Amino acid sequence: FFCIPASMLRPLAIAALLGAGGAAAFAPSPSLLSGLSTHSKAPLIARSPRPSASAGGGVSGMKAALSALLFDCDGVLADTERDGHRIAFNLAFEENDLKKPDGELMVWDEKLYGKLVETGGGKERMMAYWEMIGWEEGDWELAKKLHERKTKIFSDLIASGKIPLRDGVVRLVDEALKEDVKVAVCSTSNEKAVAQIVKMMGDDRASKIQIFAGDVVQFKKPAPDVYELAANTLKVKPEDCMVIEDSCIGLAAAKAAKMSCIVTKSTYTQDEEFEDAELVVDDLESANVDIVTCEGLTQSTQWEDWGIDKDIQNANVGRGRW
Repeated sequence: FFCIPASMLRPLAIAALLGAGGAAAFAPSPSLLSGLSTHSKAPLIARSPRPSASAGGGVSGMKAALSALLFDCDGVLADTERDGHRIAFNLAFEENDLKKPDGELMVWDEKLYGKLVETGGGKERMMAYWEMIGWEEGDWELAKKLHERKTKIFSDLIASGKIPLRDGVVRLVDEALKEDVKVAVCSTSNEKAVAQIVKMMGDDRASKIQIFAGDVVQFKKPAPDVYELAANTLKVKPEDCMVIEDSCIGLAAAKAAKMSCIVTKSTYTQDEEFEDAELVVDDLESANVDIVTCEGLTQSTQWEDWGIDKDIQNANVGRGRW
């Protein structure tokens, strides 16, 4: 007897169910394997032309399931948290001479901020921090005032060009737009700040990307609201969307919205566990994540499109696992 890694069993089983005509599309790519986290349980889709929606069998006969590609912003489009938002918060605190109960200036160091980013939304993050340190002078109105100033400082940092886009983002956006897959950015950050980062891709791309950000929904991640709003606005089914996230709260939001999710680890999420993700990578480029990868992983949750009986699914697999 010998052991086959779990990550290999699922594509092999799918290939067997689809027959010889479909097997090739599910062969793991060596270049993709090199950039994957060991937590990935999804089938690995090698780069190839996008599957067509012809009437034949196998992969060529699959319904083109991917309708929308939904990106988070901070940590996904650019690694903005440590050297962008954190710095901007600290400068806003300093300008307003905010001091903790012990008399020291409020400063969020890298370690502390790594904990605070578990709270979605800048204003909510400040409120959580003030409660944590027992600072009773903080209220929602002050949080709104500080956040407005922090957003301006952050915008200046982005405009300086010191925070680049992450590898593979522009390529994947271009592939999606070429295939008429809708692209949107769904973030808890201020809409103006998100728009500024999106514009780093160029005005032409930015004009084709819809933004859902800030207070556009009442409940922020890990609530699914922003992703549900995106699906409704774009007129796509949640199961036909692929979300690109970098954090556990973002992954939780995507899953609560019944969407597939690829995680690209960022500075503050390197050590997080992403058991429910379809795929976990260090970055989109080194792992060769392309539009075919995204479509394949989205289709992997749509068993009916493959003609696979639901009884087979229920008897032999848990979602995301063989």
